[in-house]
Parts: sequence; structure tokens; C-alpha cells
Amino acid sequence: MAGVCFPWGGEACRLLIPVRRELPVSLAVPKSSSMIVNDNLSAFLEILPRDLRHRLLDDPRRNQLVEVIMDLGRPPEARYLGERGGQYLRNIEVSMEELEDAQELVGEFGADNRAGIEGTLHRISAIRNRKGFIVGLTCRVGRAVSGHIDMLYDLLHYGKSILFVGRPGVGKTTVLREMARVLSDEFQKRVVIIDTSNEIGGDGDIPHSAIGGARRMQVPKPSLQHKVMIEAVENHMPQVIIVDEIGTEAEALACRSIAERGVMLIGTAHGEQLQNIIKNPTLSDLIGGIETVTLGDEEARARRSQKSILERKAPPTFYFLIEMRERDYWIAHQTEKSVDMLLRGRNPMVEVRKRDEEFKVVIERWKSYDGQGI
Repeated sequence: MAGVCFPWGGEACRLLIPVRRELPVSLAVPKSSSMIVNDNLSAFLEILPRDLRHRLLDDPRRNQLVEVIMDLGRPPEARYLGERGGQYLRNIEVSMEELEDAQELVGEFGADNRAGIEGTLHRISAIRNRKGFIVGLTCRVGRAVSGHIDMLYDLLHYGKSILFVGRPGVGKTTVLREMARVLSDEFQKRVVIIDTSNEIGGDGDIPHSAIGGARRMQVPKPSLQHKVMIEAVENHMPQVIIVDEIGTEAEALACRSIAERGVMLIGTAHGEQLQNIIKNPTLSDLIGGIETVTLGDEEARARRSQKSILERKAPPTFYFLIEMRERDYWIAHQTEKSVDMLLRGRNPMVEVRKRDEEFKVVIERWKSYDGQGI
């Protein structure tokens, strides 16, 4: 580990690190760092009306397709990666018959109104009217991307828990999927995925090959996710647990319980930045929890602060927190230090991880973080 140092310094870290560098190939980059994308788009197009299918097959931007929106009484719409808004695929409105035909070709919708196409990573989400009938579908393309892991491959060597935050569509689930494969196949760890909506391992009883040798536990209802997390630890002896969309207090407490048993956690949470987690009373336990402390007069004068201040309550569940600002632009925090600095009104030092013009990963260290940009 001599070539790797925690990016935020400390007594154990005395390496001189340049502000801008490329990852050492010997340690920080996986065996194959080229980007390989498998989207199985033909299976996705099969659930669409025939005219839309032919339109998208002839579209030169089909590899950038993110989702197709089909709402009753409105023209169908396609949305593409990197483009604002959507594009209508035809002038004719979507009919109830077309929605019913699509429903027959996908799996059964769960309590969270999500379904999939068996053997693929595509996700179909439904909008229902007050009577329970489906009046809209969001058909999202699921892609297995190999080679994206080199953005944080060096951090995996520490065996520490990692939390990802970012806006919807930035690629959090895609990263979880590849981390499951790399940790199980390359690091030879026992990995269990808690797959609430079958979005990580795909629809069907046999998980998609994109997760490698990782095992997948399906969740009957979204409200039971925290129970399945604990069940995984108690029954299957995992070294790593991967969970998507941590969003309730029960799930946050389950994460802490799992971490205290020495299991590495990889997860995502609702929010775009670290401050969103700090200010969220439901999820703040993931970063140690926040409490109000009243200082004595002398201590307040020494700190030059008010007598009532906010402090971190406990060690964070996740050692690292990564803000995915864009698919190829991430900000990495050492959670404990960043939270403490932000609560004191200071800007923590972070890493910026991004790709250059040649698609190589570049790490910029000792960057001051102000919560808005770098």
C-alpha cells in the first residue's frame, strides 16, 4: 500500500502528492479500464409500439437513449443522455391499448409500481389513476457498464464503507452493479446485494451476469428492505453488502448495525451533496448523526463561537462519501473530517475525481470544498 495514501492526510500519511496526477496503473486501475457497455436494447424496444421501435432503431443517438415516456393521451417522448428535455417520437397520442400491450410484455409490477424485463437491467415504472389502472409508463434503459470502476478503484483496497449521493440519472446504480462484480470476482469477497426493485441484478430469479459472482437477495416490499439487510448478515455471512436507495430511518439504523458487525457497506442515498445528508434528520445517522451541544463560556470564547453549536454525535457509518456531480465528475470526502469541518463553518479538503479528454481518470487532491463547486 506504499503507493496509496488517504487523500486527506493524517499522521500515517507523509507522501508528497501532486495537485494533479493520474492513478498508478499498478494499483489504482483495474485490469481492464476500457469502458464496455451492454444495454440489450433490442429487448427494451420489443415492449414499445412497432412504429416507435423502428424509429428508435434508426436513431443514430440510440446508444444515448435514457428512457421512453408513454403517457395516455400524449405523444410518446424519448429522453437522451446529456440533453435537456425530451423529444416527441410521433404526433399521435399514446392509446390505452398500447399501454396494455406493453404491460403484457413486462414482469409483474410490485408494490413500488416497478417492473422489469426478465434477463435484462431495464426498468419499467407505472403511473396509475385513482382506480388503479395504469395510465403512464416510464421505460428506462438499463446498461451494464464495465470500466467505470476505475474512478474509485484505489479506495476499494481500504475495505471501508462507501456512500454515493447524486441526482437521479447520474449513474449511481450502474456503479453499484460494477462494484458488486469487481469486489466478488477480483477481490474474492462474499458480496450480497439487497435488490429492492431488481434494478441492480435485473428482473427474474437468475441475476444478470453484470454483477459477477455476487449473490442477490430480492425484497418483497420496499418497506421490508431494512429487514432483508439484517437477514443477509445473520444468514449468509457476507463480507460486503450493497444496497441502493437508502431512504428511511429504519434502513439507516440497519446500515449502522451492519457496519458495527464489521461488514463493508456500499450504498446510495437520496441527496445531491453531503450537506443534504447532514440536514436530513432521517438519514443523518449515516454520517454520524447531528446533535446540539451547549458550551461553557470559556470554551465558547476559545472557539470564538456561540454557546450552542452543532456537533457530530457518533462515528459515521460510511467512511467515504462520494458526490456524483456528473457521470465523470465526482467529489470524494472522508466523511468524518468533512462533516466536522462543515459543522464548524469551514471548507473541508476533498478530492476531485474526473476523466480528462483522453478518458483517463485524473485525481486532484487538496481541493477546498464550498458545497457548491470546486
